[in-house]
Amino acid sequence: MKTEIGITTQHRRAVASELEKLLADETILHTKTKNAHWNVESKDFKDKHLLFEKQFTQLDEMIDAVAERIRMLGFYAPATLFAYLELTHLTEKSREKNDGEGFIKVLLADHESIIIILREHIKIFANELEDAGTSDFICGLMQTHEKMAWFLRSHLIK
Repeated sequence: MKTEIGITTQHRRAVASELEKLLADETILHTKTKNAHWNVESKDFKDKHLLFEKQFTQLDEMIDAVAERIRMLGFYAPATLFAYLELTHLTEKSREKNDGEGFIKVLLADHESIIIILREHIKIFANELEDAGTSDFICGLMQTHEKMAWFLRSHLIK
């Protein structure tokens, strides 16, 4: 059935394409956060273990929301690791040491990168692509990433 929500097919496709990249980024960040949760070694292991667990749980919810937004626009969400690796702008850097500070720095950089991309798309989605709903949606995602980044950043202050 055709999606009739007051946005042209061309604009919906453009928004969905950007959301597919975001879905890939969120999935890669989720995997990296889960890796940190499983493999962190530090004096404050329990603290870091719980921090990473909370964050990968939040990311899991965000992943689902992004995929559902793509579906609301009338398109199918990519759902393969191959597709995510093709679409993401993040890297799968592996760490030599599994220290908490190292994991936090890598994850923080990824959150900040996603925040910048989301911020750049807020006006584009609303103004150029006439999709205020997705603009509002990614504004909320951006705020969640900002809070997650703040929590990570607070562990780096000495």
